[in-house]
Amino acid sequence: MKIRAVIVEDSRLARNELKELIKLHDDLELIGEASNVDEGVVLIESESPDLLFLDINMPEKDGFDLLEMLDDVPITVFTTAYDEYAIKSFEYNALDYLLKPVSNKRFDMALEKVRAKMVSKQEDNSSAKKLTKNSQIFIKDGEACWLVKIGDISLFEIVGNYTRVFFEDKKPMLYKSLNQVEEKLPEDSFFRANRQQIINTNYIENVVPWFNGKLKLTMKNGEEVEVSRRQSYIFKDKMSL
Repeated sequence: MKIRAVIVEDSRLARNELKELIKLHDDLELIGEASNVDEGVVLIESESPDLLFLDINMPEKDGFDLLEMLDDVPITVFTTAYDEYAIKSFEYNALDYLLKPVSNKRFDMALEKVRAKMVSKQEDNSSAKKLTKNSQIFIKDGEACWLVKIGDISLFEIVGNYTRVFFEDKKPMLYKSLNQVEEKLPEDSFFRANRQQIINTNYIENVVPWFNGKLKLTMKNGEEVEVSRRQSYIFKDKMSL
């Protein structure tokens, strides 16, 4: 299994260091590198890599800005020269982080996590054109940032021109419309309940009949969702109710 990797790093010395470490592993293939965020976005969108080695602290735009610009975030390993960034990276659900200069041992440990993650992603046989339950999206709301697996999201909800995302006990804003989000979601687990909300059917706690042929759903996080009459018929068929 070849792991196709890209590097986005403003330091040529750091890029060369990573390239030498990559050469030591037969299952790693470097397919491109970029020295800034804008180049990195173009590279990632054109090549769709499995793995991204991403410098956090870059001039003008940083690594978090890059993640926010992507629809589908590759497996991400942050690289940084600063301890405070390394600690914060866990808050953003990065797979791992590497402190510069990167040692062979620490690189190998990160790569083992990447391999395990790749196996998990390969087990998902959903359409390649859509996100899968193991795909990640990056959400930045104010100063808080998250890398969130699609399968961990229970509900999407319209708020003006944007979308509120429900996962764990969090409800951050995603700066995309609900229609944009819906186009990418796996149809086997996500359902448009009404004009305002899309639910993850794996997070439904309870279903009860409601007024005028509608259904009312209670989600595992306690949120209540009213399914429109038209969508209620489709939902019953989909769920064999």
